[in-house]
Amino acid sequence: MDDVKIGEILLPGDEDTQTRREKQVRARFWPTLKKAVKYIPMGRDLIAAYYCAVDPMTPMRVRGVLLAALAYFVLPFDVIPDMFAVIGFTDDVAVLAAALRMIQGHIADRHYEAADSALADEPDLGGAAKPA
Repeated sequence: MDDVKIGEILLPGDEDTQTRREKQVRARFWPTLKKAVKYIPMGRDLIAAYYCAVDPMTPMRVRGVLLAALAYFVLPFDVIPDMFAVIGFTDDVAVLAAALRMIQGHIADRHYEAADSALADEPDLGGAAKPA
């Protein structure tokens, strides 16, 4: 695993850091979401944030904030381990909510449309599935 330092994950970082985080988020987002979907109230926003973060049209700083928050969600390093049902995702939700608040104007309709499509695709995820 990459050398992740405590606190580093919350900073947008440089382009190399963002590239590394994007790879981590792409690889782990859907499996982590599958485990968390029944515990988080903002699934649609989270999926829209994912699509915004991987959208090349999204400004670099916004992508950095989102990738940092999504990396915190998917990486196993956590303040409250995700293995604790319900409370395990509370810190993840707090970080994601703060990031979404910071960049809320940048999540476009196309990102929510992609999220809606993902939510409609696969019922075993509570609707949240990776589109083909």
